[in-house]
Amino acid sequence: MQPHERIATAIRAANDAGRTGLVPFITAGYPDPKRFIETLKSVANNGDVVELGIPFSDPMADGMTIQRSSFVAIENGVTLRWTFEQLDSAVGEIDTPLVMMSYLNPLLAFGYSDLARRARETGVCAFIVPDLPLEESDDLRAALEAEGVGLIQLVTPATPPERLKKLADASRGFLYAVTITGITGGDAGLPDTLASYLDAVTAVSAIPVCAGFGIRSADDVVNVGKHAAGAIVGSALVEVLERGDDPEVFLQGLR
Repeated sequence: MQPHERIATAIRAANDAGRTGLVPFITAGYPDPKRFIETLKSVANNGDVVELGIPFSDPMADGMTIQRSSFVAIENGVTLRWTFEQLDSAVGEIDTPLVMMSYLNPLLAFGYSDLARRARETGVCAFIVPDLPLEESDDLRAALEAEGVGLIQLVTPATPPERLKKLADASRGFLYAVTITGITGGDAGLPDTLASYLDAVTAVSAIPVCAGFGIRSADDVVNVGKHAAGAIVGSALVEVLERGDDPEVFLQGLR
């Protein structure tokens, strides 16, 4: 099985067990770099896939909560290379598929071939790159696919139908359905049009659709799960870590 196929398999297994796939997001090295692997294991034990954010100084999709966590992590010396080195120490100890979310600059600086190789070595099965348009992604996609690692595409409520199908066909692992036209961490709740939007996305995707942005509660996960395979929980979990609360208790509550 290719690494990116592990993601879809894990989400479908959750669905087969009668529940929505859960994809928790954490920022690498936050809140304490020394406890990063401990935190990651705790989250991985309660998620079907884990999205791991690489701290970046100039995010375009992240709200204030994740921006704060990235700032703290960067101040503490967390980088992409550091994150891979930490994951090296946990190889064989985390069965949950990992997905890295990073903006393009750190990936370019690391080098695509080395990135893909290190991803496969450390259990990273796919990447999410919010500032990389499909039309400019051929080089990264080729490097990743040579190692069986996927490039996950994002769609939004504003994505035209023809482009939606193109993005769905290009995505590997899962298709990321952004629930709102905005940034992460909002508290306005999920939109009234969520059901029809997710139904439309799911209808054109051959791989699982996971919805993210604005998912904060068990009710949100249930509502998303009626129309998509998985729910991505980011800012709400980062806030739990920010408060020093137990992420396992929070994630178990979402199930």
